[in-house]
Amino acid sequence: MSEPFLLNLIQRYPQIITCEKDIEAAFCLLRNTFQQKRKILIAGNGGSASDADHIAGELLKAFAVKKAPESLPQQLSQHLQHALPAIPLANLTGIYSAFQNDCEPEWAFAQLTFGLGTEGDCLWCLSTSGNSKNILNAAQVARAKGMKVLGLTGETGGQLKPFCDVCICVPEQETFKIQELHLPIYHCLCLQLESYFFDSL
Repeated sequence: MSEPFLLNLIQRYPQIITCEKDIEAAFCLLRNTFQQKRKILIAGNGGSASDADHIAGELLKAFAVKKAPESLPQQLSQHLQHALPAIPLANLTGIYSAFQNDCEPEWAFAQLTFGLGTEGDCLWCLSTSGNSKNILNAAQVARAKGMKVLGLTGETGGQLKPFCDVCICVPEQETFKIQELHLPIYHCLCLQLESYFFDSL
């Protein structure tokens, strides 16, 4: 049976029932990544780049559970919050724009994945169409490096789906409607992860 965060998500957005098993699988993939002390890289264009930044923001500090880290001395931890390692690739503006200017723009995310990703990490790809060339190139590099690939797309999954270990394909076809469903799904995943690693709500 689905856990409470996912049940609540489906109650609020009934159409997401079609994605239930994939959301559960995505949580397991992300949980396993962090359990193995690995990190996630997050890639997206436009609104999806903003979503990637949003996801990282929910993971790199407290989201719903306010708890200081236990791995540092108290005089340090009292000023900090728990965190899971997540890097939004489009926010690495200097290197991202340098590579786009000097090389082939469609390979910029792939270059960052190559430079930052290691075996056991996860590349989280956000693409409403599933056909963004720079996302597809990054996914192929991730697979070549032994990384996991998580997709968050529209209804068909596009060309990205075959490169994914898990692909959440929301049941919409228009870009803004797809994005409207992406947000509650990644919020649910972040809540699940935070609850799992930093105590139940």
